[in-house]
Amino acid sequence: MPEGTANISKQLSPLNSESFRLSVVIPVFNEVFTLATVIDRIRAVSLRCEILVVDDGSTDGTKELLAQYADAPDVVIIFHEKNLGKGAALRSGFLKASGDIVLVQDADLEYDPAEYAQLVEPILQNSADVVFGSRFHPGAALHQDRSWHTHANRLVTKASNFFTGLRITDMETCYKVFRREVIATIAPTLQESRFGIEPELTAKIARLPNVRVLEVPIRYSPRSYAEGKKIRLRDGLWALWCCMKY
Repeated sequence: MPEGTANISKQLSPLNSESFRLSVVIPVFNEVFTLATVIDRIRAVSLRCEILVVDDGSTDGTKELLAQYADAPDVVIIFHEKNLGKGAALRSGFLKASGDIVLVQDADLEYDPAEYAQLVEPILQNSADVVFGSRFHPGAALHQDRSWHTHANRLVTKASNFFTGLRITDMETCYKVFRREVIATIAPTLQESRFGIEPELTAKIARLPNVRVLEVPIRYSPRSYAEGKKIRLRDGLWALWCCMKY
């Protein structure tokens, strides 16, 4: 159990559904063609959002694009001098997040911010402390990704469930949403710098006493490697190892 988690349930307080603030953490590496669209879509959501963009050593013009948000009151920009990986970027964002609820958003347009309301609703209704947005939930919209990614995801999710005791359908989903107290407890203990962050986060959440995890269905628009998809087979194999490690 991560140090300092014994009384996490006592730290959780009711949230005001009208005045809460959402921190959106966006890990970014070479997403110059999609990042502005993602930020626009987040701003179009009818929620108060703090947008934390963590540029993980981009070399494609993303840094220059971010200059236009330097004075934006709703955007916090964090730069990594070199590419460290998604896990490292998330860790930096989590440690800076100040909202009541913290949500992970990828910068590649596979996930739609229009779904934020249904993702945060279980936390606002005090029926969950952590919410996973599942692409494979029975109520999720069907998508056409029949690549090895889907099969590997199902395998890694089963492995994660075996070791954690959770019964989720999509452990590798980008859309993970937390009460701030929950992620603030876990963030300092995170070790994985790449895609192993997903099973590590899931395992450490599962070990927190009295923390309730819920899944909700989401839509998903998979992109190809030509469009910038970054996860590789070796990342899937490492994720399996991380399911056991954590």
